[in-house]
Amino acid sequence: MITLVRRVTAGCVLSAALTACAATPQPVRPAPSATTTAPSAPPTLAPGPGGLTPVFENGSRTHGRTVALTFDADMTADQGARAAAGEHFDNPGLIAALRALKVPATVFMTGRWAEQYPEQARSLGRDPLFEVANHSYSHYAFTDDCYGLPTVSGDRMRADVERAYAAFRRAGVPDARPYFRFPGGCYDRRALKALTPVGVTAVQWDVVSGDAFATDVEAVTRQVLEGVRPGSVVVMHCTRSAAPTTERVVRAVVPELRERGFRFVKVSELIGS
Repeated sequence: MITLVRRVTAGCVLSAALTACAATPQPVRPAPSATTTAPSAPPTLAPGPGGLTPVFENGSRTHGRTVALTFDADMTADQGARAAAGEHFDNPGLIAALRALKVPATVFMTGRWAEQYPEQARSLGRDPLFEVANHSYSHYAFTDDCYGLPTVSGDRMRADVERAYAAFRRAGVPDARPYFRFPGGCYDRRALKALTPVGVTAVQWDVVSGDAFATDVEAVTRQVLEGVRPGSVVVMHCTRSAAPTTERVVRAVVPELRERGFRFVKVSELIGS
């Protein structure tokens, strides 16, 4: 289920035929050089007041004309029957458009979506153009009264986020980012405290695209173009059934923002800048 957001919110698998390897001596690989360095960890924000999970809404307004397009791959825990009946919670055309336009992006994915579309989740997670981040497992709300979403109890919030990361690993996503987006964008102090042990940075946005349930491509395009500023985070959706205009919006927005001098980046670059 996709919900509208308020404007104020802000490996390959080894073959089984390995028996021949047991009889064939294998070359000994040299030990790694002492100068080899491990990949750097993704940037995160320091904990907020009282050690609470930090919240990121936008990047620097003065360090260049950068903008991050983010896409929520929403599917709630109880929508399996709808997917089995033919409803599309994925949007391959949108992803193809981003690849064709060479636009880096961050996909906030629910664990249930990764279970429903493991090949697509794996493809996104292994494509350097994209980064996969956490949008909960269930897409249930972390506060009461959040656009009619079912609610996760306080003692299950951490487990719901960790369950999503486990679903990503099973799907073959090698390195999901330590970023979390609250379903519906709804959070409070209790939710931030519950997620502190997970070590994530909560990522919100400063530009609401309005693509959820929208049918007017021009209106959504105009809303994005009017809202973007240097360092902006734009929230959009990666679900055909509930955000059918998004691919066309992206094809219109990207060249216009590039004409205005904007450079597209992932959320990790904004946080790290």
